[in-house]
Amino acid sequence: MNIQKTLEKYGLTEKQAKIYLATLELGSAPVNLIAKKSTVPRPTCYDILESLQALGIASTFTKKKTRYYSVQDPKKIVQLAEQKAQDLKQALPELEAIYGLAKERPKVRFFQGKDGIQQILEEILEDNKDYLAFSSADDLFSALEDYYPKFIKRRIKQKLPARVILKDTPKAHQRQQLGQQELRQVKIIPKNSDYHGGSIIFGNKIAFLSFIKDYVAVVIESKELTDIQRAMFEYIWHQAD
Repeated sequence: MNIQKTLEKYGLTEKQAKIYLATLELGSAPVNLIAKKSTVPRPTCYDILESLQALGIASTFTKKKTRYYSVQDPKKIVQLAEQKAQDLKQALPELEAIYGLAKERPKVRFFQGKDGIQQILEEILEDNKDYLAFSSADDLFSALEDYYPKFIKRRIKQKLPARVILKDTPKAHQRQQLGQQELRQVKIIPKNSDYHGGSIIFGNKIAFLSFIKDYVAVVIESKELTDIQRAMFEYIWHQAD
């Protein structure tokens, strides 16, 4: 067993462990002998011995005008480790409460470039759950001309259905006509605003996509926020043709 490494695992630094073992072996000794035994420079040795005193595992006394140091019984280190564990257990309920709050907070991830958008679509396939999308068919096929048709084929193979709301373009009507054979329901809204992006709702996640310039995407993971977006989608879905 490597005793020094064991001491380090239980809270001592490397130098603290070295000096503790050297002093333990010497019994009691002045700092120059402890420094030599531990191979820790003398100035540093003073600082480390003071830190061990602060921990309650070292003490000092003066003999014939020379300052000597000694360390406590090794059981003292075990007691300190047990006390730390006990303190941690007492703090556990509060730590778990903080952890619970963190789990409930929305998780946000940013993606950039066409590869980033492809990663999101791959995630949709991995989740393998039906999804909702508000988008522009023209932008998807234009931005991901090599990837998107393959994505559709893989989605069909996985029997993964989708409901999509598209702005009114010839491409959107084409997607609507092919809807049944491609496991896709499409509704079309008037082209009364010029946008180049969209959103996808899958599982407890919402992906917001922008097809302008650098192709930026944001994925938010939150049940509450997803429920809101899903409700908004359903309202538009029932209002659309």
